[in-house]
Amino acid sequence: MSEAVAQTVASRFSELYGAEPDGVWAAPGRVNLIGEHTDYNDGFVMPFALPHQAVAAVSRRADGVLRLHSADVEGGVSELRLDDLAPESDKGWTAYPAGVVWALREAGHAVTGADVHLASTVPSGAGLSSSAALEIVVALALNDLFSLGLRGWQLARLCQRAENVYVGAPVGIMDQTASACCEAGHALFLDTRDLSQKQIPFDLAAEGMRLLVVDTQVKHAHSEGEYGKRRAGCEKGAALLGVDALRDIPYAGLDEALARLGDEEEVRRLVRHVVTEDERVERVVSLLESGQTRAIGPVLVEGHASLRDDFRISCPELDLVVDTALTAGALGARMTGGGFGGSAIVLAEEADVDAITKAITEAFATANFPTPRVFEATPSPGAHRLT
Repeated sequence: MSEAVAQTVASRFSELYGAEPDGVWAAPGRVNLIGEHTDYNDGFVMPFALPHQAVAAVSRRADGVLRLHSADVEGGVSELRLDDLAPESDKGWTAYPAGVVWALREAGHAVTGADVHLASTVPSGAGLSSSAALEIVVALALNDLFSLGLRGWQLARLCQRAENVYVGAPVGIMDQTASACCEAGHALFLDTRDLSQKQIPFDLAAEGMRLLVVDTQVKHAHSEGEYGKRRAGCEKGAALLGVDALRDIPYAGLDEALARLGDEEEVRRLVRHVVTEDERVERVVSLLESGQTRAIGPVLVEGHASLRDDFRISCPELDLVVDTALTAGALGARMTGGGFGGSAIVLAEEADVDAITKAITEAFATANFPTPRVFEATPSPGAHRLT
């Protein structure tokens, strides 16, 4: 499949730019198993890469020009001059690849221009990191073409800076690191403070289980206000508690920390979620490493309740997925991603997948919600060169 995709994208590149590309690269979206809104609090996360990918055919240029085209957006080739790239100057899709070029150049890397054609199968607005996949695939291509010698975690840092500063979205480091560094058949246990990583085997099929992603079709936009409010609230909590980040509040000391926050009820809720979520990530790692995969189901449910009640970023569609899946026999379920829409994940026995999918679809129809998109999430490779 990868070879066919690479040929299709390369062929379209040739039609657009009149020459074959120097290469074709791919970077995946991701789903987060556990560890939500912990990454910008220096905490723990546990994503894995999806088979859905952003693919880029790219050639280098030496004239300071960046030309961009997407198979997924109406319109022709966008042409930008590298010297004109400036933070928050572009509110369209081109801000993501242009921001990567800007970030590389700001960091002192000699990128002199490129022709880029992009195509992606990562659902947009579904909480599956379509933007991070777009950023990482461009960064990896430029890293190879200009012999920059950057490692995956370094590309992730630069792409996060592109999204924070150039695009203006206050995202953490998880999405970009997952796209750049995940491995097939594994979930990535990532410490977002120092970017230390551990690949945790996660082969559900071998144990008779499946992980479903349920895209509610409710779109969200991270750069809009609510995500930023949560991040600012977490930073306020850390400041009030005298720590660098909420990661520094030990789980055993949570009650004491909450008491010190007094009547700051909103901040108390945010702090409680982050500290307990970090503990849930560590619990899931321990369960998986000890072969107790089915036992992670209740931990996922705990995570959803925390996101719904403390962080308050769920929505009726996400809650309906979780409640319906559990009633239909799922081992566990929770919303995943930034919230306010997007997707939920469902851990299920293989024999129960069809019944759970049917129950969710029927529940959405009864509620007059748009038909959800349901697909299996298989831990897949991180970013790599195709040709």
